[in-house]
Amino acid sequence: MSGALSHIRVLDLSRVLAGPWCGQILGDLGAEVIKVERPGVGDDTRHWGPPYIKDAEGNDSREAAYFQSANRNKQSLTLDFTQPQGQRLVRELVAQCDVLLENFKVGGLAAYGLDYESLKVVNPKLIYCSITGFGQTGPYAKRAGYDFMIQGLGGLMSLTGRPEGEEGAGPVKVGVALTDILTGLYATVGVLAALSQREQSGMGQYIDVALLDVQVACLANQAMNYLSTGVSPKRLGNAHPNIVPYQDFPSADGDFILAVGNDGQFRKFCEVAAIAHLADDPRFADNKSRVTHRAELIPLLRQVTVFKTTAQWIELLEAAGVPCGPVNDLRQVFADPQVLARGLRLDLPNGLGSRTPQIASPLRLSATPVAYRSAPPLLGEHTEALLRRLLGVSDVQIAEWRNGGVI
Repeated sequence: MSGALSHIRVLDLSRVLAGPWCGQILGDLGAEVIKVERPGVGDDTRHWGPPYIKDAEGNDSREAAYFQSANRNKQSLTLDFTQPQGQRLVRELVAQCDVLLENFKVGGLAAYGLDYESLKVVNPKLIYCSITGFGQTGPYAKRAGYDFMIQGLGGLMSLTGRPEGEEGAGPVKVGVALTDILTGLYATVGVLAALSQREQSGMGQYIDVALLDVQVACLANQAMNYLSTGVSPKRLGNAHPNIVPYQDFPSADGDFILAVGNDGQFRKFCEVAAIAHLADDPRFADNKSRVTHRAELIPLLRQVTVFKTTAQWIELLEAAGVPCGPVNDLRQVFADPQVLARGLRLDLPNGLGSRTPQIASPLRLSATPVAYRSAPPLLGEHTEALLRRLLGVSDVQIAEWRNGGVI
């Protein structure tokens, strides 16, 4: 059965995370994704280790685990487009592609004639997606943008971390490059929308996606809290700005998460915890009152939660219909029965003679399911095969270009 995008070919000139994440999603959905990399060097993240993937003998390879997170279902083609012949090859490939992804600095590809205005002449149906830190316009447009700095500049770190006055207070970044990931997701949405529109118009278009734009857009309810009041939200640690109790609590052997979403759930929790009187207390009877009296309620709950283990709380609260859960490390995550049942861990054979661990796509399509066709490629693994198949290049020409450093 073909993937939903099996009729689409993508030329992926991006590197690091946001662009490659978009390319991997498109590849998972069936698109043919050709990853263009610098000869002898490749994507920067190939070298962001340790840790590294093991080879057939169980030794560390030169393939960083970071790179493996965002580049499956792709073919690697090494190509130096700073050389005129490399530029010509990119244009020939563009003529046969539906989508181009790139995350160079604003104007960076224009010097090589590989900007949208140049390439739409080659292929008017091309969908050209540029991912940058700050977008194609504005006073910051020419600045480089990285996830960490965008989390700070875009306000996320002002909301993340322990509250002022607590030990260890201060801004904290999210534990994964979340802004990059979200940008990759938004870029994917943009590409899919442009593909859909092309079905009607027959024409491609340009997509401008910026990390800062995405980060600000994803402030969601916290941004609306500010825009509605003019007051900047403060760090609350693991607490929720609009719902109480909705945070972590200490147990007899660690911590657990209590996620009360309504007054009925709060009453059930109080009954399970043998503090039913708190549900009738006017300070805590409804969510608005609990938010107002957060500082009074939370210590009272903490005094109670320490007398049972995390497992005991989860068993009792799940039986009562109160949302709760553990705080797992990654070993516990990948051993969790629900994670196992959903098949979120998989292993794919790679070009090292071993297998590469992967995290499955969260997309479940009934008619055109995600297919895991290949592990992330070795650098230049498919260069010659792609040039022969798509451009009809001879072995003699390939050898000449390789000797000249074009490929």
